[in-house]
Amino acid sequence: MPATTGRNLAKAVGIDLSHRDEAKQPRDAYVETDPTAGEWLRELVPSWLQVGHYIYSIFPFLHWIMNYNLQWFIGDLIAGITVGAVVIPQGMAYAILAKLPAEYGLYSSFMGVLVYWFFATSKDITIGPVAVMSTLVGTIIIDTQKKYPDLSGPVIAEALAIICGAIVAFLGFARLGFIVDFIPLPAITAFMTGSAINVAAGQVKTVLGETASFSTRGATYMVIIDTLKYLPTSQMDAAMGLTALAMLYAIRSACNWGSRRMPHRAKLFFFLSTLRTVFVILFYTMISAAVNLHRRDDPAFKLLGTVPRGFKHAGVPKVSPYIIKAFASELPAAVIILVIEHIAISKSFGRVNNYTINPSQEFIAIGISNLLGPFLGGYPATGSFSRTAIKAKAGVRTPLAGVITAIIVLLAIYALPALFFYIPSSSLSAVIIHAVGDLIAPPKTIYQFWRVSPLDAFICVAGIIIIIFTTIEIGIYCTICLSLAVLLFRTAKARGHFLGTAQIHSVIGDHLLEADSKTEVPFPSQVPDAQVKQSSLRTVFLPLDHTDGTNPNVPVTQPAPGVFIFRLSEGFNYPNANHYTDELVAHIFTFTRRTDPALYARPGDRPWNDPGPRKGQPAAELDSLDLPILRAVILDFSAVNNVDVTSVQNLIDVRNQLDRYAAPRRVEWHFAHISSRWTKRALAAAGFGVPPTDDPAASKLVFSGVDISEIPAAQRTDIESHGGNKTEKTASTWSIQEVDRETQSAASQKQRGHKSELVNSVRWPFFHVDLTSALESATAESWDEPVKPGSAGN
Repeated sequence: MPATTGRNLAKAVGIDLSHRDEAKQPRDAYVETDPTAGEWLRELVPSWLQVGHYIYSIFPFLHWIMNYNLQWFIGDLIAGITVGAVVIPQGMAYAILAKLPAEYGLYSSFMGVLVYWFFATSKDITIGPVAVMSTLVGTIIIDTQKKYPDLSGPVIAEALAIICGAIVAFLGFARLGFIVDFIPLPAITAFMTGSAINVAAGQVKTVLGETASFSTRGATYMVIIDTLKYLPTSQMDAAMGLTALAMLYAIRSACNWGSRRMPHRAKLFFFLSTLRTVFVILFYTMISAAVNLHRRDDPAFKLLGTVPRGFKHAGVPKVSPYIIKAFASELPAAVIILVIEHIAISKSFGRVNNYTINPSQEFIAIGISNLLGPFLGGYPATGSFSRTAIKAKAGVRTPLAGVITAIIVLLAIYALPALFFYIPSSSLSAVIIHAVGDLIAPPKTIYQFWRVSPLDAFICVAGIIIIIFTTIEIGIYCTICLSLAVLLFRTAKARGHFLGTAQIHSVIGDHLLEADSKTEVPFPSQVPDAQVKQSSLRTVFLPLDHTDGTNPNVPVTQPAPGVFIFRLSEGFNYPNANHYTDELVAHIFTFTRRTDPALYARPGDRPWNDPGPRKGQPAAELDSLDLPILRAVILDFSAVNNVDVTSVQNLIDVRNQLDRYAAPRRVEWHFAHISSRWTKRALAAAGFGVPPTDDPAASKLVFSGVDISEIPAAQRTDIESHGGNKTEKTASTWSIQEVDRETQSAASQKQRGHKSELVNSVRWPFFHVDLTSALESATAESWDEPVKPGSAGN
């Protein structure tokens, strides 16, 4: 009853459901059903089991915590202590970079490593203050205070962390982590390199102790110019900063040299190299204490100053529309920086250490860390490249190492503030320069981009230049937009390829590989032609113009007169549909002729865009009589996953155009390698997939099938139990030239013990499993027969 009501309603509103008619089908044939909107909706609605899996996946530590053991703990303990020793000076340095008191860096470091392990899918990542994010926070604080001088820096930073954390956490819970994949590697490299140069250039003023008043937050090139311009104003700080920077690089170089010369002590040299930051800061702090112990009020060079003991700034952060409005324009850049560096680092170390991260889960980890951090005084934090590299090399085993790091930072917050007073500011700036130096991509990376894709290399270089001459935010926006523009251009201007056939052999050295026995036979020049035909001779489809790099000396022939095979190189959607079909039609018009040149009875019947020859000139059709007429078009959809209304309508328009060109015949449209049921449904709704006549018997239908009689009984039972899911791994492929022939021979096949199954559905005989069956179907009918008026059908 509901089905009848639906059909009557469809008829009343003018919807044609005839394409769903399945009344006339051969017995025992495979019939594929259309996907439905209800089926799609049911796939979207999660089951209770899936909801349980989702909740369980939010806490990845549950997957491994019950297997925790002593060996894992030792590795985590060593890595946690090592990272904790490094993050203390780095955190304070980055807080100053963010225009915040030094203790805020310690608070952010503590909350980042303490919270992350609950939600982590990476054992190596360490969340905390980083140079680039700190630079952006400092810029936001400076710009915001110009407009809203009543807002303090910590209030702005904490509110920024709350809002960014909420946005990123929402994206994670919604499992939208894949959006980071829209930012390609060249854009990330440009961002990291340009930002590192920007940060390093801005710290040179502090390293040298220049007293001149100029901004280090402007364009990088202006900062470099001003730094060089005011070199004469350098103070004693330069001695503490430059020597500290030189010592950091000297220790690293010496340890690398020692690891190469004495591989058996590589672990020792690694830990010595890792702790170089701690050693340098302690060394220069002792020198500073000795010099300034009795001149705290008038130090010989700039010191870090008083750092309060404990969490003095803990409390509920202030978040209001007034505060959010102050930095709303900077939110996109802040969110992008928050996730781009973290995901890039975590993916990189995941590949190196043989595990896979979940970007959506990492979004949750970043978001929760930044949501909770401000309650203890933290500001925006994300994954750190330098500390992650140290953690990985130190032998970390699980994310629980973050708890060890948190304990070390907690001890520093309560036990070491008195010592922090004497840390030279120039030495901290040297630590920042040394840390961000590893983020600068070497020239060989850009060269490798050039080898792979010159356009990507251009995007990378352009992004670096934009960041140097403008700001980090503008550089991020420009590189992402440029990358997306290139992606859209490549999609919109994708080129198809017209294919032909070539006969090839499988060759091993100077011998052919025989198809059946997999044994070697002499090369064709050494054996008679009859034996060559028995070897692994097969037909492949190659571009007629050899644009794919195949050997131009290999002959590629047109499949058949008037039959064209067109391979789409990208998806088939509204951006590139016109480009594809224009290329298809132009090629067909060039290499075929109109079926009936005298189709127009009177000159006035000709369209304005086809006026014909001038008086006294021969008809152009006479020059093309040696060209074939158009018979069939075969589209290779192996690169197509989905189609849309625009692309399908474009195919309909081209089909009508070519039908007029080939009139009174109708052009056959064959499709190969369609991988989506929804694509089949869309094409079938437009009238594709079936012969272009009302009488199916007018065309010889070719299907692909599988002889399953040779498959073992147990495997055959499994195949039959799965209905339409057939396998071709152990069966040979055969063709049925007519559907009626298949049904008529079913009884005789059973008598001989043979059982066969169709691979593709009989509903759409022009949807083929491969190009070979599509070409067989397109050339099955004898085209030499005269065309009778009206035989083309409607």
